[in-house]
Amino acid sequence: MRLQFFLSEIGVGLRRNLTMTFAVIISVALSLALAGSALLANKQVDSMKGYWYDKVQVSVFLCNKADAESTPSCAKGAVTDDQKKEIYADLKKLPIVQTVYYESAEQAYQRYQVQFKSSPLAKTITPDQMQESYRVKLKDPTKFAIVSSAFAGRPGIQTVEDQRKELKNLFSLLSGMTTVAWVALAFMLTVAMLLIVNTVRVSAFSRRRETGIMRLVGASSFYIQAPFIMEAAFAGLVGGGLACAMLLGGRYFMIDAGLKLQDKIPLVSFLGWDSVVKVLPLVLLIGVAMPSLAAFVALRRYLKV
Repeated sequence: MRLQFFLSEIGVGLRRNLTMTFAVIISVALSLALAGSALLANKQVDSMKGYWYDKVQVSVFLCNKADAESTPSCAKGAVTDDQKKEIYADLKKLPIVQTVYYESAEQAYQRYQVQFKSSPLAKTITPDQMQESYRVKLKDPTKFAIVSSAFAGRPGIQTVEDQRKELKNLFSLLSGMTTVAWVALAFMLTVAMLLIVNTVRVSAFSRRRETGIMRLVGASSFYIQAPFIMEAAFAGLVGGGLACAMLLGGRYFMIDAGLKLQDKIPLVSFLGWDSVVKVLPLVLLIGVAMPSLAAFVALRRYLKV
């Protein structure tokens, strides 16, 4: 009987405030979609940072057979074992060098397959196409020019690259975009909360006579407030469901189909479906909890009978 009463009251409330309920659903959906997007953007940046940032400051790429015609320093073919030993020893001698890590062509191939497993290029690359390299971490990253001048153009070395600057600019841009998304999210959540409070207030005012009678016959505050809270929770659940659909559709359209960013930017390994799916329960939980909390606060202030 109580469940039937609650359901009937929810239906009445939704019908009486259909327009405002629709506005609540849309605002909640947009807010939660933006929240989910911000979370996924943070995960994407962290994933990229975890692999690239601060791991490689200077890369000394060694010659392979394919570089013989295109690079003068590789004219004699692939780097020899003696050249590798000499390059490694000279790198270690530099006082600005903190650590030197050697990566073989096979290791570079395995790393590429893991990092870019979603890229179509991963299936076409073979180990012999990858370059051996020394990954050098400097005590002072600003001293890259010393390493470059000492090793660039040296026999057995294809190129010397400082990747830190490019990565720093990239991640600064991505972090800035994520910050803007969080600011927009805060604004959207504020608008959604205010709209929910106003909707509950109007709903409570339109049913003030019924709630007054319920209070007179001894109904508890919870029994009176529950239908209003459940209305808000229902609207939030629908909005959360729409937000989940938007996140899934956005991932499919941007990465797998439509824009096909994975094909256009193969060097970036975008988050998989598992990362998106893990965010969905949180989106639904917030979708139910946020309107319920807003309704509870509004009822304590406006439901005077």
